[in-house]
Amino acid sequence: QVQLVESGGGLVQAGGSLRLSCAASSRSISNYNMGWFRQAPGKERAFVAATSFGGGRTYYADSVKGRLTISRDNAKNTVYLQMNGLKPEDTAVYYCAARSIYRSGSSSDLPREYDYWGQGTQVTVSS
Repeated sequence: QVQLVESGGGLVQAGGSLRLSCAASSRSISNYNMGWFRQAPGKERAFVAATSFGGGRTYYADSVKGRLTISRDNAKNTVYLQMNGLKPEDTAVYYCAARSIYRSGSSSDLPREYDYWGQGTQVTVSS
């Protein structure tokens, strides 16, 4: 079991920045590819970004490229999502997720491919 706890969400004006953190416990995340997803009211959970287990590869949804940056610090057992240039359409609950390295491929944009999830943190961007 990997327990994930997100933090750093909040209310920000359009154009502002936030940095989300995802702290893992019970097990090292070095054996997991990590991802961020988000879910807006009335919508399905959507892929935002992912990073390979060593951090050497990153993947982004087209809607966030150039504005959001995923990173990880395996020594701190933490994954980050730096969010710049925020837009009202970025408003959602953001979830951190862990995907075992034993699954095929270093990344996936499908929620069902992830093994563990955090409880989420709310991000609200006002116009």
